[in-house]
This record gives sequence, C-alpha cells and structure tokens, in this order.
Amino acid sequence: MLDRREFLLSSAASALLPAAARAAGDADGRLNSLFDALFQAELRRNPEMATQLGLDKGANYDLKSRLRDESLGAVATHKAETLADLKQLKAIDRGALGPAARVNYDTVLYQLEARAAVQRFDFGGSSYGPSPYVISQQSGAYQSVPEFLDTKHAIVQQSDAEAYLNRISGLALELDKETDRLRHDSGEGIVPPDFILDLTLAQMQALDIPGEQSVIATSIARRAKAAGLGDAYGHNAARLFDQRVRPALQRQMTAVKTLRTKARHDAGIGHLKQGPEFYAAALKSTTTTSLSPDDIHKLGLDQATEIGARIDELLKAQGLTQGTLAQRIKGLYADPASFFPNTDEGKALAIAYCNGRLDAIRPKLPTLFKRLPPYKFEVRRVPPQTEAGAASAFSQGPALDGSRPGLVYINLRDTAEWPKWSLPSVTFHEGLPGHQLEGGLALSNTDLPMIRKASGFSGYAEGWALYAEQLADEIGMYADDPLGRIGYLRFQLFRAGRCVVDTGLHHLGWSREQAIQYFVDLEADAPGFAAREVERYCVNPGQACSYKLGHTVWTQQRAKAQAALGPRYDIKNFHEAGLGCGRVPLEVLEGVIGDWIGRTKAA
Repeated sequence: MLDRREFLLSSAASALLPAAARAAGDADGRLNSLFDALFQAELRRNPEMATQLGLDKGANYDLKSRLRDESLGAVATHKAETLADLKQLKAIDRGALGPAARVNYDTVLYQLEARAAVQRFDFGGSSYGPSPYVISQQSGAYQSVPEFLDTKHAIVQQSDAEAYLNRISGLALELDKETDRLRHDSGEGIVPPDFILDLTLAQMQALDIPGEQSVIATSIARRAKAAGLGDAYGHNAARLFDQRVRPALQRQMTAVKTLRTKARHDAGIGHLKQGPEFYAAALKSTTTTSLSPDDIHKLGLDQATEIGARIDELLKAQGLTQGTLAQRIKGLYADPASFFPNTDEGKALAIAYCNGRLDAIRPKLPTLFKRLPPYKFEVRRVPPQTEAGAASAFSQGPALDGSRPGLVYINLRDTAEWPKWSLPSVTFHEGLPGHQLEGGLALSNTDLPMIRKASGFSGYAEGWALYAEQLADEIGMYADDPLGRIGYLRFQLFRAGRCVVDTGLHHLGWSREQAIQYFVDLEADAPGFAAREVERYCVNPGQACSYKLGHTVWTQQRAKAQAALGPRYDIKNFHEAGLGCGRVPLEVLEGVIGDWIGRTKAA
C-alpha cells in the first residue's frame, strides 16, 4: 500500500508523462483490472483449474471442496457469461493500449469469441478441445475426476482430506448432471458413434468396482495415512464411492447402453445436426487459423510427401531399399531389441528411459533459450484403468507454485506400439523443450496477467511442441541415433497425416476403418495405435490439425526472421519473442514476430 508521500510523488511523476502515455497507462490498468475479474470468475466456475494451478488457497480455499458444475443450467449460464465478458472487453479502447496490452487484449478477445462460437451450439462438451459429445472415452467426469483426485488434489492436512471427501460426493452429483445432458443431446440427434460408446462403456465397467478397490479410495487412504491422518479417510472414501458414486456411475452406464442401441457407425460429425458448422467452429478454435477443411487436407497431403522423401533417404542409409515407405518402417519393428517387455517391469523401464531423455536434453537447453522454467518435470505411465481410451501421450502443466511437477503421460497399454526409437521424440514433444518448457515459461512469466498464464491455444502449443521435436534434432539429440531421427521424422509424417485424417473424417465422410488404414499405409502405425488416434479425433474434431498447422507457422516465422535480420538474427532472441508473449493465437503470433523483427532492425 502506498503512503501519502509515495502517492503524491507518483501522482506528480504521472503528471509529467505525455497525455498519450498516461492514457495508455489508464487503459492498460482498466484492462488488467478486467482480466483479474474475469480470471477470478473463471476460477469460481472451474474449481479443478484452481487446484491444478495451486490457487485453491486463501479466499479460494472453498474451491478445494468443489467440482465444476456441468449441468444444463450451468451451461446456459456460462453462455450468457461469455457474452457479458465479451461486451466488457470490447468496451475498452484497444487503440489506447500499450503494445503488450494490445497483445493481451487480442488474445483474450480471440479466446472469448472462439468460446462464444462453440457455445452457440445446443449440445456438446469438451475434451482436448470442443467436442460434440458430453460423454465419450475422453470426456466426462467419470474418467476425468478420479485421475484428477489422485494426481492433483493435495492432501497435507485434515481439511484437505475433508475437501477430498466432499469432492467424492460432488462426483456423484456431476455424473447425474452429465447423464441429463447426455439425454438432452441424444434428443437433439447428437449420438456418438457405436465404437465410441463401446469404448466408453468398457472404461466405465472398469471403474464399476467395490469402493475399497477404486483409485478414489486407495489414493486418499495412502496419502492420508502418509500425512498422519489415520485410516478413517480411506474407509469413508470407499463408503461414499459405494453409496453415491457407484450408483450414479451405473445410472450413467444404463443411459449409455440405451444410447448404444440407436448409435450409427459414422465416424465423423458431418451427418449430425449442425455438424459441418460445429466442425468449422472447432477448427477455428483449435487451430486459430481461418483455413478451410479443403486447404488443411491439401496441406497435410503435401507435407506428407515432403517428409516421406526425407525418411526415404534415411531408410536407404540403413540399407532398407525395398518396399513402400510404410513397409520399410514396419521392418524396423522386426527387431525385438527395439521394444521393452509388455509387463509392468518393462513399462517401468520405458518410463525410466523417457525420463533419461529429459535428463540428457536439459544441459543443452541454454544454447536455445534465454530463460528456462523453474519447475520440475517428469514422465509417468497413463493409469491402466483409463489407458484403453486415453491419448497415446499427453502433458499436464505444473502447479503455479511448483508444489506439483509438470507431468508427461505415455500410454503403454501395449509396448509393441512404442519401439524404443520412437520414445525420444514424444518425450521432447510433451516434455522438454516442448509443452513443459513452453507452458512453464508462460506460468512463470511475471509480465503476463493470470488469465493469460492459465489459458492456451492448441495451434500455438502443439505447433511449438512439434517445432521442439525439430529443435532436439538440430542440437544433436540424434547425432548417434539414426533410428531415433527416423522416429522423429515419422512422427512429423504422422502429424501431417492427422490433417488428412481429421478433415477426411469430418469433412469428406471417411469411415473409422478408412482413417485407420490411411495411418497404417502412411507410416506403418500399429493398428491399435492408429485406432486410438482416430477414435480421439472422432470426439475432438479439428484439434488434430493444430499440430502441423502450428508447426508450419512457427517454422515460417523463423525463416522470415532469419531472412529479414541476416547476421543480426539470434535464435535465443527469436524464441524469447515467440515465448515471451505467452500462448497466443497463431494469427497474433505472426504479428508479435513481425513487430519484433521491426524493432530489431531499427535498433
């Protein structure tokens, strides 16, 4: 708090500023005040996010006992709140803002407008992005909350354990609310494909077990005992699961089974009510570009051809000259030494190997970056109870205060899908210098308002992570690992294929089987791996395209900077410009890099 003398001095100093500068400062202040209010409101709507960030403390401690309300009434309220937020933001004069504040303004405006565009549809939920389905193998409280409670809800003191029990009771309520929404959407003709419902039911059945065996109960039992709180919390959690959660889960399973009787096999959403319109909104939201499905499909085909040619040369260098590209890649799978055993012990070795790759790249990062995030990061296995429907790999950020590390999850349902030479690239993508570095820098950036730290854009983040795979190659992580370089380029080819498959499913009407076969023929994906990926795209339309589109923008901007700056180009400064602004839409990123190039040339 300023004392009177400090206030007078600061007032006198501001009076000496040019009027334009004072106006910008006032506008910046109004914008930041609005951002603070919007962020606090978002925390109140999303208690899980508060816990994820480590902000369920102090005035927000009550959030630690709650879960996000996903009822039909809450969905309607959120729609109205988005429109109100947009109105408040647009009331601020963008032209009066300073340069950094304009980037913040443009970013939040894009985010709110994209959210409003998706909320116009009277159906759907969310997973890795907008989803037409409330419940699927990758969406719904039944699968997200148990993992959240196990890995995100800290238990240090008695009140934490009590809050955990409250969330168990809350899960039962949320299951019933989502079941109501499932029925509502099915009444509008929004029914997931039959194979998606089969996956969903399989995961639900795996969770339909006695409370004492549920991860919800075993997690609190283990951690409460370690905190010196005794055994009672584990018993109470098991009782709550049996009495409240399990009956609600069974009611939801009954609703899903009923829905299964009317489900079609169509994989894409083109046949659904407003399906093409939903796909267009989801594409724009996740890729943050205005490219059409046809443009994206062509980009994927073109880049697949270029990347395939690079892999062809590397395969020839390994003496693999006969057969199609996919057949030769498949030949690499013939060596048993390339695989970890498909046992718990073998999977533990695979995770240890991935953590070793993180350790190996850490010392090289200062050659690329001016700043590194202050957090810890580690690789873990996807929990067995959700690996059947989970993505092949994914990343979760650390707590804001570093109390929980950033986590990289690898789906090791079958280690035959993960030859050793494919693991480094996914580790660099999800970990360092990929998602965990980019996200960690955003979280620790003191120049960003919290609403910017806590939000993200798939095109920016996934594009960066794919570019991070390229950086790992450029700094020599495959210098003595030629198969690892093939694995890296194969994943680049895979991301190009995603553009083809996602638009094929949702725009061109491809079947699930056609999409799976495309991946098998393109780069020898194991059918099980390809199936999980395709099934993911079925419930997350558009998001799969964000990887290669984002990577294309990042590499184009780097090439643009190199050409414009010549000897004055410095990769650390380029990365600082692109990462220092935080997560932004790709269209905003292009403007940020352009401004940086202009300032560098003028300096």
